[in-house]
This record gives sequence, C-alpha cells and structure tokens, in this order.
Amino acid sequence: ISFGPYVIQCLRNHVPDCHFDCHMMTSEPEKWVEAVAKAKATGDKGSQISYTFHYEATEPRGITQEVIDKIKANGMKVGLTISPDTPVEAILKYADQIDVALIMTVYPGKGGQSFIEHCMSKVRAIRAAYPNLDIEVDGGVKPQTIDMAAEAGANLIVSGSGVYKAKDMAENISIMQRSVEKFGNGKIDDELTPIRSDNE
Repeated sequence: ISFGPYVIQCLRNHVPDCHFDCHMMTSEPEKWVEAVAKAKATGDKGSQISYTFHYEATEPRGITQEVIDKIKANGMKVGLTISPDTPVEAILKYADQIDVALIMTVYPGKGGQSFIEHCMSKVRAIRAAYPNLDIEVDGGVKPQTIDMAAEAGANLIVSGSGVYKAKDMAENISIMQRSVEKFGNGKIDDELTPIRSDNE
C-alpha cells in the first residue's frame, strides 16, 4: 500500500480539521480498517474520514456487508467504489448503507487515462435514486470533462493529472471547483469560487 495509516497519521497531525477521503485501492480493504481508524484519521471533531473500498475486491468473497459494518464500527464514513465495467446495480444494492458512491471513470491502477464518458449514466442513475448521497467521480477528470461529471450529479471529484500536469494548477482547481459548486451543489454564479492563478 502506497499511502497507508502512517501517512494518514502524519497528515492528521498537520491538518487536524480537514476531511480525509481515503480511497483504499487494495485487494483486501478489510485488513486496513482498524489501522486507518487508529491513525486518528477521524481527527478531534468526529467523523472526518471516508473509508472507500472497491466492490470488486469484496463482493466475489461475499464480504461487502461485513466491510461496510466494520468501517461503521470504527467510526468512519463508508465509501463504495465500482469500476467502469461493473453495472450500477452493484452499488445501488448497498446505497442506503453508504455515505459516498465512487464511480471510477478510468480503469484502476494507472494514471493519465482518458475519461470514460458512458460511466455518467451510472452517476445519473444513483443521483435519481438517492438525491442526497455524496457521489464522487475519479479518473480523467479535468477542466475539459468536469462539466459532464457535475451535470450528471457528481458533487465530489478526484483529479490527478488535471491538477498535477496543469500549466496553472490553481486555475484548473478553481475551474473544476466552480463546476461542482454550480452543477453538483446547486450554487448560483455569484456564490462560485473565484478563478485563481498560480501567480496570485
């Protein structure tokens, strides 16, 4: 595991009140639940972490429900992820028990892939069935694709190359933030985050 409990603990010491979105891209996510919780990932103000795991890592072994229960028992929010080839019904089966539905819009394991647009039908289906659920999109998200995700109903996003390979990181972040604020969270134009620049 690249970023595990030790990294979480170190970060928590420096940012005590920030929400941590821990996407546990591991084949055995059940093994890390207690360690992440023990790393004080929840901070001093209660549940400030989402422990998100992959449906494909647990469902074939029949332990998805067990992992959900284990995460809750350790005081963390539950996130469930599905990969591009997994039908939306997989996540809908557990949607009333989770806090975050994460839709992968690339295939897990390699950065820099292109955004898979047809995955937006899953976001729309979840949003229609669960208007208040946090829906996150991860993979190929950048200023050119953010509106598709936000308009489909995503109110949380993950962007790797869209930030770290940008000519202006602050500008890209603010563009994507504005899209999620407008389409994902229902803010009006006057309430949107201003466009920023690395030069500011």
